[in-house]
Amino acid sequence: MIVIVPYRDGWPAEFASIAQRLRAAAGDAVVAIHHIGSTAVPGLAAKDIIDVQITVADIGTAARLPLAAAGFALSPHQTDHCPPGRSLAPEQLEKRLYKLEARPANVHIRVAGRFNQRYALLCRDYLRAHRSAADAYGVIKRELARLFPNDADSYYGVKDPVFDLLMAAAEDWAAGTGWSPPPSD
Repeated sequence: MIVIVPYRDGWPAEFASIAQRLRAAAGDAVVAIHHIGSTAVPGLAAKDIIDVQITVADIGTAARLPLAAAGFALSPHQTDHCPPGRSLAPEQLEKRLYKLEARPANVHIRVAGRFNQRYALLCRDYLRAHRSAADAYGVIKRELARLFPNDADSYYGVKDPVFDLLMAAAEDWAAGTGWSPPPSD
């Protein structure tokens, strides 16, 4: 069931705890660990699932990370959504996704410099810098969850293109401000 809840002040601390666990499990193979997704944007309503991005130098590293031993389960979903109008090589959307069930979390492992690695950070930083865009996005997510509480395909079928519209503005913002992916959280 898709449930959107108001922002929770405890999400950053929960991310920090999960990130510490991931750093202990992954060691030097990790280039960066970031809190991404809606729970990383203060004030934004979200599903109560912490999203974490681990950046690695190459996707083969992901297979060698001992995340299963640390309680993270590999998910079969291994690619990201391609925004309409983009022609991207498959590796630009490739990832490894792990899930933590005890405290719901998604761990997205992506390669440094690839489209999907940059996209997750840009979307977070754009929404952090643009409160009105974050608020509008929150309204859309709550309404979609109300309309499609048990239909993830329909929820994401509308949410992803809406987010692609936000990302067009985010790309302009990034170009105008000189934004670049930040160091590890």
